[in-house]
Amino acid sequence: MNKELIPKNHFHFIGAGGIGMSAIAMGLLKKGYSVSGSDLITNNETQKLEKLGAIIFNSQIGKNIEFVTSKFNDKLINFVVSTAIKPDNEELMYCREKKLLVRHRSEILALLMESYTSIAVAGSHGKTSTSTFLSTLLELCTHNSSTITGGVIPIYNSNCHLENTKYLVAEVDESDGTINRYKSDIGIINNIDFDHCDHFSDLEEVVSSFKDFAKNSKKLLINFDCETTRKNFYSETKWSNTTPINIGYALIPTKINKNHTIGKYYEDGNLISSINIPIPGLHNLSNITAAIAASRMIGVNFLEIKKNIKHLKLPKKRFEFRGQINERHVYDDYAHHPKEIKETIKLGRLFINKNNNNEFHKSRLIAIFQPHRYSRVKKFTKEFAEELSKADVIYVTSIYGAGERNIDKITSKIITDLIYKQNKNVCYINNYHEITKNFYELTQKGDLILNMGAGDCHNFWSILKKKKN
Repeated sequence: MNKELIPKNHFHFIGAGGIGMSAIAMGLLKKGYSVSGSDLITNNETQKLEKLGAIIFNSQIGKNIEFVTSKFNDKLINFVVSTAIKPDNEELMYCREKKLLVRHRSEILALLMESYTSIAVAGSHGKTSTSTFLSTLLELCTHNSSTITGGVIPIYNSNCHLENTKYLVAEVDESDGTINRYKSDIGIINNIDFDHCDHFSDLEEVVSSFKDFAKNSKKLLINFDCETTRKNFYSETKWSNTTPINIGYALIPTKINKNHTIGKYYEDGNLISSINIPIPGLHNLSNITAAIAASRMIGVNFLEIKKNIKHLKLPKKRFEFRGQINERHVYDDYAHHPKEIKETIKLGRLFINKNNNNEFHKSRLIAIFQPHRYSRVKKFTKEFAEELSKADVIYVTSIYGAGERNIDKITSKIITDLIYKQNKNVCYINNYHEITKNFYELTQKGDLILNMGAGDCHNFWSILKKKKN
């Protein structure tokens, strides 16, 4: 056990309900540490933490910290925050005033990783999916793997599975520049894009942060098909879905439909086998190839991988089928960057293609999009409009600020106005309650509805079900 993580530690998470924060808190509980936390919203994550023995406050006030310091006065108390916690948070202000030990979530995750042969999954897009695929393969093939991710992995039905295993799959976040804190045995870079405009000023800064991550990885696995990654990282182990030449691991697709992807798998340019993968979409194929490559790098037998690949499933909120209401099919997806929206809409088209057994032969592709962060909308307005306009009908809701101040008075209407120039079937709708209220007027039987965003938009299905009942 790491010397800084000793039994005399207690951990209090300010914002414990976040998908990343709750995973670390859960991991510490499973390791035997005492944990408390606070969040203004009660959700599945806070409820799971309470069941595991954590003390959870549904407020964020100074008295919570007083209680924790009093109850655990015989322990070294670590107050854990993420970048999402603002300086004026009352609990954080109290900690600063009393000069208590405040640590960033990345520090705690980095310490946990030190006890394992760690595989860190990084990249601008697809981190959670790649972590899910890799975690699933390692669980089934080695029965000796743990995981901490930013999404719910179906095989565990959790964002954390931390046991006394040899391997640990950890999803690591570049959004706030803390990615340089992670040291891994294998570092994976899915792709590199300009995003997180609230922290980075340009693509060069993003690349620089990934270079710091690469320096801390004993072995590095990169996506050769991503131009930015290819240009900035040389002579490292690579994977590709476009060419097997001079590539360590390649999976070239031969057939893609809504049910599966079939491809030819190569290692070092040599054809190994054909693989049938139960998940559609080229972007998912790239993530799966990364998972296969990382598994092979630690010595997992290929036949074991091929045998178990049929069990792969997407994590929650990644093209997740939520259900059907009056012959309307509703899917949730976490897409909140233009390139993610592009891939999600392309995947949706596979499901309404007339060649696919005419299952959705009358279907339209309806995109409902909740923009995430004012800074992102400001930077990518044209790109959002270009990709969203490729749906048949588009509904754009108010921006989910994620704690950002709207200094420039930006609204979603700047996106809808641009979409209108390319696709007249677009409308700004203030919120999801308004969409639900007019759901049957806004949609028709046979529609495939893609609900996209990284905010609270995933409550849409629950709201719809209540309306139905």
